[in-house]
Amino acid sequence: MKKLIILVFILAVVLGILFWIYGNNFLENTTKTPSGPITLTFLGLSEDERAYKPIFDAYHNLHPNVSIKFISQDAINYRSRLQAQIEAGKAPDIVKIHDSWIQMFKNDLAPAPNDVFTTDEFNQTFYPIASKTLIFDNKILAVPEDLDGIVLYINQDILTAAGLTPPTNWVDFIDDARKTTVKDTSGQIQTAGAALGTTTNVDFWPEILGLLFLQQPSSNLVNPASDAGVQVLQFYTSFVTNPNNKVWDVTLPSSTTMFSQGKLTFYFAPYYQASQILAANPNLHFKAVPVPQLPGKQVAWGEFWSFGVSATSAHPEEAWNFLKYLDSAAALQQIRSNKFQLGISGGPYPRVDMLNQQLNDPIYGAFVSQGSYYQDWFLNSNTSDAGINDEMIGLFKTAVDHVLQGSDPMNELKTLQDSEHQLLTKYGISY
Repeated sequence: MKKLIILVFILAVVLGILFWIYGNNFLENTTKTPSGPITLTFLGLSEDERAYKPIFDAYHNLHPNVSIKFISQDAINYRSRLQAQIEAGKAPDIVKIHDSWIQMFKNDLAPAPNDVFTTDEFNQTFYPIASKTLIFDNKILAVPEDLDGIVLYINQDILTAAGLTPPTNWVDFIDDARKTTVKDTSGQIQTAGAALGTTTNVDFWPEILGLLFLQQPSSNLVNPASDAGVQVLQFYTSFVTNPNNKVWDVTLPSSTTMFSQGKLTFYFAPYYQASQILAANPNLHFKAVPVPQLPGKQVAWGEFWSFGVSATSAHPEEAWNFLKYLDSAAALQQIRSNKFQLGISGGPYPRVDMLNQQLNDPIYGAFVSQGSYYQDWFLNSNTSDAGINDEMIGLFKTAVDHVLQGSDPMNELKTLQDSEHQLLTKYGISY
């Protein structure tokens, strides 16, 4: 019995020593916290690191083993350079991409691990357009940075002087645009009612035209050669070509310039234009309202930038953990506050649970109120992608310009449709 007790004691000592030597390693291997320091590289696009630095520091305080290094690139050839870097295994861990690029980047991004972000949680957190564009093959490929799209900016002084209220449908929009258009004795437009109809001096015309296609019953952006598509083209160009609807002209300055000068009643644009307008004319009284609708359904044009994880990242799970933190309500509020202090325009929040924080804002309220019915396609003019958006815009520009010159709309749409299908195939996008 005495020998047995001694043997048990010796065995316990040996096991204790083995656990002391190997126990920590065992515990570390069964947790998700990496054992050594990790540096995640974060790619911004022509952005100020100071807006994000406090978030990086706060995350590092919570996770001392993880540091975030900020890298910035400019917009010139950004999309093609980024894809080349990913394919060469030299891309940053966290990259910024436009939501319309997801199908082009589907093989270049590491999807979110299920234990970090489930699709159900994602769908409940963000507006539906995020799920429609950032989830591919039931995999979350990116998280939204903000929420953007096209709203209707209105000159409040012009509407008030005319005794009008912001239009909610296209019939009232046309009527109000006519009433507020001012021409001189020679018929030249001095104050324009609305900026639509051309591709040369209507800023964000691709988004406006895309919106009209999405709203028009039976029309289809993928297969635009239809009677409904003809109606869209004729409606858009009628603001220049139809004497009864003529409220805009190709000879006028850009729509942004006209609105900033107080010479345009209705102006379609994304959120960041508000700060530019205020900078150009601090005394201009304007606000943003949701875009006009047709009867039967609600559709608005939405688009936004997002953050994903490079497929070649050495630390995809840690990168996704940080992205989830970055898109928390507290972090989004801090980033927006940082940008405000730096004189940078921060976008509308992408989270549904933050709706009420901006709903009554004279600018952001219009964007978040459209959040539940945004739709998107490849007609986004602010991506500078030298890819699917820029090339698609070029095809639609040719069609619109030819119609303005007198070409048959259906023939133009048939040509557009054939070229469009080739372009979608080129980028590996099914249709």
